[in-house]
Amino acid sequence: MSSIAVKELYKTYTGAEEPTLKGLTFSFRKGSIAGLLGPNGAGKTTTISILCGLVKASSGEVLINGLSQDAAHREAIKQQIGVVPQRIALYPQLSAVENLTYFGNLYGYRGKGLKARIMELLEAFGLEKSADKEIHKFSGGMKRRANIIAAILHQPSLLVLDEPTAGVDVQSRSMILQFLREYNSQGNSILYTSHLLEEAQSLCSDVAIVDQGRLIVQGNPDQLIHDLPDCENLEDVFLHYTGHALRD
Repeated sequence: MSSIAVKELYKTYTGAEEPTLKGLTFSFRKGSIAGLLGPNGAGKTTTISILCGLVKASSGEVLINGLSQDAAHREAIKQQIGVVPQRIALYPQLSAVENLTYFGNLYGYRGKGLKARIMELLEAFGLEKSADKEIHKFSGGMKRRANIIAAILHQPSLLVLDEPTAGVDVQSRSMILQFLREYNSQGNSILYTSHLLEEAQSLCSDVAIVDQGRLIVQGNPDQLIHDLPDCENLEDVFLHYTGHALRD
């Protein structure tokens, strides 16, 4: 079974001259760490927003762990998916514990069980000493780690992350990547976007490169490199398919 499958996905925003997504089709197998890669404006964030139910597609089909995104499956998908957006989705004036308690409540968790889960994760991410500190006083790396904790309180089987290591220090980046590998080793699926292609090459077992709202190529990073004799790494593959022109 696929953790994520999209077929002929189209999205046109109101007032736009052309679609952002133009028949995008791909799937990732359950239990994989998959990378959704592409230059600026390729449609990655729109795709993730549709997968997470934040934006409605103009047309096409989306399956999450085999479930369609209709009203009958909405609650089931909510329990199975965790989302880590590129922007920090925490309340800056609340402490880490207050934020995480709020997000835990949204998933129906209460009381001692939730408190224990929060403290367990704060310790695992090296934030236990800052549990009662307001988020606006956190460093960038601390905010990123807290952002991830908010997405995994309910132990989702599919974790979706949009640029999870953007702008963080080396130690936080190392911790986040190690966490993703460990979370995946427990049988969970991960979908990840990044402009750091060396990182994606080492982390992902499957990548889909998209551009201008369409799938360009998909496969195992090592195989994609092997298939192009002039390419030595995933960045070379990426540039081969998307070109060297600057994107804004």
